[in-house]
Amino acid sequence: MLDVQKIRKDFPILNREVNSKPLVYLDNAATSQTPQQVIDVIVDYYQNYNANIHRGVHFLSQEATDKYEQARQKIQKHFNAEKSHEIIFTSGTTHGINLVANGFSSLLQKDDEILVSAMEHHSNIVPWQMLAERTGAVLKVIPMNEEGELIMDVFHDLLGAKTKLVFCNHISNALGTINPIKEIIDSAHNVGAAVLIDGAQAAPHIQADVQALDVDFYTVSAHKMCGPTGVGVLYGKEEWLNKLPPYQGGGEMIAEVTFEKTTYADLPHKFEAGTPNICGGIAFGAALDYMNSIGFQKIAAYEHELLKYATEQLLSIEGLRIYGTAQEKTSVISFNIEGVHPYDIGTILDKLGIAVRTGHHCAQPIMDFYKIPGTVRASFCFYNTKEEVDVLVEGVKRARNMLL
Repeated sequence: MLDVQKIRKDFPILNREVNSKPLVYLDNAATSQTPQQVIDVIVDYYQNYNANIHRGVHFLSQEATDKYEQARQKIQKHFNAEKSHEIIFTSGTTHGINLVANGFSSLLQKDDEILVSAMEHHSNIVPWQMLAERTGAVLKVIPMNEEGELIMDVFHDLLGAKTKLVFCNHISNALGTINPIKEIIDSAHNVGAAVLIDGAQAAPHIQADVQALDVDFYTVSAHKMCGPTGVGVLYGKEEWLNKLPPYQGGGEMIAEVTFEKTTYADLPHKFEAGTPNICGGIAFGAALDYMNSIGFQKIAAYEHELLKYATEQLLSIEGLRIYGTAQEKTSVISFNIEGVHPYDIGTILDKLGIAVRTGHHCAQPIMDFYKIPGTVRASFCFYNTKEEVDVLVEGVKRARNMLL
């Protein structure tokens, strides 16, 4: 088991008080906190070798380039990509999804079909709607049931010769459901379709092996994995990345430029126009080092224990309903209390120093499915404790008593 008290000492922000109360941070599905080890890497970059990469012959540029490319290799190893140039640095998951959607604009034809699940984040819905509008492709939805699980029989019925792309999150940010992505990937490949998996919520909890999954594209964000905001990666199979045109034009992504014609650089630079978030990429590598030093199997086991405990304690509160009761889920609990608006609960919890998320969590179709305006979402990380769960439960009880 984890030495959680030792781990908590790595996170300076956990010592804060909010509204004169000890901070209980339970909004990890939105953004995880950053350990001192990663903060030190960020400070070291700006203090000691801040320079642009790939283009300079001077010492600082070469040092920054080496550390940036070493981070790419760490990410390649972590996700078990076959080649380092299959790892494309992005500003985050949304950027990665839009890069792929833009590229497929030139590959889809009218009446081609693209499938998306009913439990997606808006960033894995809107780009595909825009793609469908541009190309005349037809967007179809894989439905979900009351437990917050995809209805796989319908998914298999939707697949056909016209299916060209399938999109699904690995884990739902609103419900915590772990989707059967290996079945989805294999079934899509059987009809010749490509698959993009949104791994933003899964990456902090599950160490995905992109080769074992045989996934075509997998996207993640560093800020959900103890890293900085504004950086992430898109993994893509080399064959697919070579088929897609560049997403942006500018410096770095070119081989040769004349006013008559421009030729593009090889992977990964073809998709990395302009000066990247150099420090962010290096810090992402440091964040992976930190999480791997703890161990993802230990993290998963501990978070499952937290989830089970929190679920049991919250369900003891009269009138409380949890949305998302899939058999396979991770440490996210979305709930409401009958007769109380989630925003009001979140406001009272904030006064008690408890940070949760309220609203539709950028997953409005899920809320429409349940016919609710939103939920209170408590999302746990390996640095949270059962004592913090107890504080949350007492806070929800207090909010209920005040609002009913």
